[in-house]
Amino acid sequence: MRSHYCGQLNETLVDQTVTVCGWVHRRRDHGGVIFLDMRDRDGIAQFVVDPDTAEAFANADRARSEFVLRITGRVRLRPEGTQNANMPTGMIEVLAKDVEVLNTAVTPPFQLDEHGKVGEEVRLKHRYIDLRRPDMIEKLRLRSRISHNVRAYLENQGFLDIETPVLTRATPEGARDYLVPSRTHAGSFFALPQSPQLFKQLLMVAGFDRYYQIAKCFRDEDLRADRQPEFTQIDIEASFVEENDIMGITEAMIRQLFQEVLKVELPEFPRMTWQEAMDRFGSDKPDLRIPLELTDVDDLMQQVNFNVFSGPAKADDGRVAALKVPGGAKLSRKEIDEYTKFVGIYGAKGLAWIKVNERAKGLEGLQSPIVKFMENIVEELLDRVGAEDGDIIFFGADKARIVNEAIGALRVKLGADLELYTQEWAPLWVVDFPMFEADDNGRLSPLHHPFTAPSCTPEELKADPANALSRAYDMVLNGTELGGGSIRIHDQTMQSTVFEILGIGEEEAQEKFGFLLDALQYGAPPHGGLAFGLDRLVMLMVGAKTIREVIAFPKTQSAACLMTNAPGEVSPEQLKDLNIRLRQKVKAEPAAE
Repeated sequence: MRSHYCGQLNETLVDQTVTVCGWVHRRRDHGGVIFLDMRDRDGIAQFVVDPDTAEAFANADRARSEFVLRITGRVRLRPEGTQNANMPTGMIEVLAKDVEVLNTAVTPPFQLDEHGKVGEEVRLKHRYIDLRRPDMIEKLRLRSRISHNVRAYLENQGFLDIETPVLTRATPEGARDYLVPSRTHAGSFFALPQSPQLFKQLLMVAGFDRYYQIAKCFRDEDLRADRQPEFTQIDIEASFVEENDIMGITEAMIRQLFQEVLKVELPEFPRMTWQEAMDRFGSDKPDLRIPLELTDVDDLMQQVNFNVFSGPAKADDGRVAALKVPGGAKLSRKEIDEYTKFVGIYGAKGLAWIKVNERAKGLEGLQSPIVKFMENIVEELLDRVGAEDGDIIFFGADKARIVNEAIGALRVKLGADLELYTQEWAPLWVVDFPMFEADDNGRLSPLHHPFTAPSCTPEELKADPANALSRAYDMVLNGTELGGGSIRIHDQTMQSTVFEILGIGEEEAQEKFGFLLDALQYGAPPHGGLAFGLDRLVMLMVGAKTIREVIAFPKTQSAACLMTNAPGEVSPEQLKDLNIRLRQKVKAEPAAE
């Protein structure tokens, strides 16, 4: 129906006849001559309709915002003084000969160039309108290029694109499953996969050697800016590999992706152990663009007569950490109070601080409500953190987990608020993760998943599971975990040992993972892989604030689709087919007089 997209029209087509289809972006009537700005996925172009083309003029005259038109006309240069060098099609216009109204449109719920004046709920309710915005089109176009680039790279590396099931069985992988009732097996349920983990391992057992998939995954978990109940994963697995092989393949893929799509040459990918990342940044996905680090001061705080600090400093699970902010003494008391509220979100009971006004004056040059408790160690403290005039030092003192989360998050917030970034892109590999983490009751659970290989023998793992390290690795970019992976367990003895440590008995292991344990007996090769969050990757590359901006039809933070009103109720007949009966809602009794 058309010869060109709007955005393809330029000076090379002058005096040629073109046919374009699209939506009316803007209509202007200038003294009997109608100007139509037409829009499609490629851009916007200007069309001129004169009264001497009666039928075309009549159709243009009744056209309104978002009408769907087909226009045929001759391309010409715009008159001198009306050209727009900032617009790809700004040097030309099309003198219309025929204007056909393909469809009308009611007034849209918001103007595309005024979307910022309406809330996100309105835009998600009418997502098909929101997606017409040029910036949304560009984000999804870039997402398509990223997916294409990833596929081309992996195919060139000998990886096969193999689909795995979406209807599978529930397995413990860290989040709640989305369950699907079975009509043919009454009382039984499928689960939507949290990842293709078990199936890609089985493909390695089957001998496919190199597998990839851009896979849909599902997790019923609390949502944040970078989470959705359904998300997309670039899933990669290979046999006869070690950590360096997978890390090398995937790092080269991300480097090529940034070079070809964004024309960005990523800097070196340093490697850092999990323990070092936690000690220095309070996070296993540190943003290395921010030149702030946590400093341990446990030994100093054990000497002060101030239980808020000395208590955690002496506790086995405690930590006292200092965060020096250069130039931070300019922060007002109101701003410090706001940061105190902020760390409270992460369980911190408060936020101690010292302003270094004039260090040469000793205690008189310091401003702080706590400095009186640490006169005996204050000089050594200032030396350790490298404090200079004009700095502020924040302190976290509590259980190590709380200090890491609170002060680590404060570090990131200060970096953004004070614009401390030293570079645009800061990639990183985090390695040597703990194999397990303990809850408050001391019960161990896998830090990643129970199929991650430890970096020790089964006997060593049994002897000291709490201190065992795994063969896991995460790729981090600008403080966001792009992807995580590991070398997997490939022998049944090690897998059974891990299950035993996790309290998964032989009967339960057979019931939940019997097919995997059986497969490991039939010559499973050493293998490993890595999975990238495609949505997060695109979010970072386009500079979006949430992954909802780079997903065509996302859910809200309450896991609902405002456009389709999903999830929704189903008919009694459907429930009967599935052998499901809903519990009746009990009406509240009226309050007594």
